[in-house]
Amino acid sequence: MQIEIKKLAREEAEKEGITAWPIWEKEVSRFDWHYDSVEECYLLEGQVTVETPEGEKVKFGAGDFVRFPQGLDCVWDISVPVKKHFDFK
Repeated sequence: MQIEIKKLAREEAEKEGITAWPIWEKEVSRFDWHYDSVEECYLLEGQVTVETPEGEKVKFGAGDFVRFPQGLDCVWDISVPVKKHFDFK
């Protein structure tokens, strides 16, 4: 299972309607997470490293559009507080 990341300008996020999605915020923390469905998110603030059970570490932050596959188990390590738009598919 692969986490997809791409840079996305705020203008493009607005054009695609992403900025109308709900917002989630989280302080510096570390926690386990499981994705029951696909999640797409656009980070407004923050810095995160996600580690998969296979040992893959994926880093992303403000300005990144991220897609997490359904069924993914991972550990979120938030080093800078996060504010993101999100949508479950």
